Amino acid sequence: MMHTGDSLAAELQRVREHGPVREHRPVRERPDADAAPPVLSLFVIAVSGDAAAYVERLRSVLVPAVRLGCTADFEQEGLPVDEVPGWFAAVGSGAGSGGEERVPHFARAGREAYAGHTGGGRPWDLQDWLYRFGPDEDSRGWEWWDATVAGPSRVHVRVDSWGESFFGCQDLLWAVFTAGAVRVDGPTVQITSFREKT
Repeated sequence: MMHTGDSLAAELQRVREHGPVREHRPVRERPDADAAPPVLSLFVIAVSGDAAAYVERLRSVLVPAVRLGCTADFEQEGLPVDEVPGWFAAVGSGAGSGGEERVPHFARAGREAYAGHTGGGRPWDLQDWLYRFGPDEDSRGWEWWDATVAGPSRVHVRVDSWGESFFGCQDLLWAVFTAGAVRVDGPTVQITSFREKT
């Protein structure tokens, strides 16, 4: 899927402005329900530790990546990484590169869980991961919609996959796992009007 400047700007606003909310709080704390697409794809995430802290870590990785999608020149050889959390840069740079001591336990465990979930998937190179957020990159088949805390160790992440049940999301899974996911179920397509009633 191609991402436009407008869609990236809207995605950046959603990922930046809507903090972690509890599942049963009023909808006004989420992105505007009227603006939601007819269906969203749901990932149910089991986390180790505090679910709200997990959502903040995930957002801390996605905000600079989506911001780069809005502002960076993707024709350059390397993208700026100064806003990317150090732990995320280190976990993606590969084990044994000298940065392993900067990788917190949740991110190391998430890297291992990602490998297990993907059948042996290798750690993502940070630059390769960031380039997925370029406006002309069509391999990222999702846009961020929201995240809700669904329990003490459960988070629901919803993305717009343009109604597709099968879409490119390995980049999202890398961020989801390295932010501290223990297990991820989904994606499953969810009718938006049904979601708002739950």
